[in-house]
Amino acid sequence: MSEPAPTSSNVSRRSFLQVAGAAAATTGMTAASYARVLGANDRIRTSFIGVGGMGTGHLNAIKKLTGPDNLQPVSVADCWQKRAEEGAARVGAENAYQDYRRVLDEEVDYVTIATPEHWHAKMTIDAFDAGKAVYCEKPMTHNIPEAIEVVNKQKETGLALQVGVQGMSDDSYSSAAKAIEDGVLGQVVQAQIEYVRRYGSQGPWRKPGLKDDMPKPEDLDWNAWLGKAPKTDWNPHHYFEWRCYSMYSGGVATDLFIHRITRIMKACNLLYPNRVVGMGGIWQWPDGRNLPDNFEMICEYPRGMTVYVLGTQSNRVGVDHLIRGYRGTLYFTREGWVAKDKDGKVLAEHKKSGAEDIHLHHTNLHNHLRNGEELNCPPELGLAGVVAVNLANESWRSGRMMAWDKDKGEMVSADQIKWDPYPDTDPDAA
Repeated sequence: MSEPAPTSSNVSRRSFLQVAGAAAATTGMTAASYARVLGANDRIRTSFIGVGGMGTGHLNAIKKLTGPDNLQPVSVADCWQKRAEEGAARVGAENAYQDYRRVLDEEVDYVTIATPEHWHAKMTIDAFDAGKAVYCEKPMTHNIPEAIEVVNKQKETGLALQVGVQGMSDDSYSSAAKAIEDGVLGQVVQAQIEYVRRYGSQGPWRKPGLKDDMPKPEDLDWNAWLGKAPKTDWNPHHYFEWRCYSMYSGGVATDLFIHRITRIMKACNLLYPNRVVGMGGIWQWPDGRNLPDNFEMICEYPRGMTVYVLGTQSNRVGVDHLIRGYRGTLYFTREGWVAKDKDGKVLAEHKKSGAEDIHLHHTNLHNHLRNGEELNCPPELGLAGVVAVNLANESWRSGRMMAWDKDKGEMVSADQIKWDPYPDTDPDAA
């Protein structure tokens, strides 16, 4: 398999504004067109690209949904041929490929992409060009220019893209958005959330027992796995522990925070932040990784609020997931959420339906393709999440506060934009 050309980072202001303004309308058009093609009772043909840890989770989900959702698994692709063949056997797919492009040559309705982050954009765009809808694991892309390019391509083709932030299949966040819109909390000024873990001595994302001299499996195409990443000799740590390296991942921010910040963005109707700070370090596991093992970020949004995300990987004691307003505070719970005033009086509450569940997230896409059901995590929301976490990572790397230049549609140092301490009064501002 030849090395693919890198995605372009040259995105015009006009194309970005087209993305920001039209993504929702495009999603509706996609749903209508798919409904005409598939029909409410027709079988959906699906294939898979990348079947490692998370990819196997998708295989298991689709296996359970094959009957209830009337699916036909067609093929599996993975640069490790053994994995591709085992994945195909798991779901009863006929074909197993080492080159993902062979999947795109087949008659399938959508593909699931569950590869390292540095491949997400290229594979998604290739799938769109081949006429396939996509379920792409989070984050939608490795970086911001790629995310803009993906959303522009989705808009151009009208094909569906479900981003794999499965928490969006929990209606707690859309219902919280309605409550906030109705004034239950008064003026919202702050939110906090976390993704904390306590890893063992091996550290975040390390595979216990993995040896430096583990030989490359003969049927693993290492150059294909690297793709556009810097060329390097076979390294088992890079392959099995890719979340530790910035060439392939954004670490805590892109793998974990994307789950949390997207929830708050949905609940508070947020898109692109004004300014972002990321702080942390390689404090406990200086083992060759180049991404922080403990991290946190704070984002400032145009509506006049901040969002704090805690991400220690050395201690699992978290903080309450909540949104603060002048009139009250909304607390997310295992059952949904409850909003209380300053004296503890309940203002409103919600018992959730749905959950952070991969099966529900796939079924939402199936329903979208068949009858136009709104996607729970459409590409514009995926883009907004990529912007926030990439600004945080760049802040950590550079030691600067980063900002979003909304006119140019790009990340800049915060001292390059005009600072304004007042909320944006534009009703379309997030």
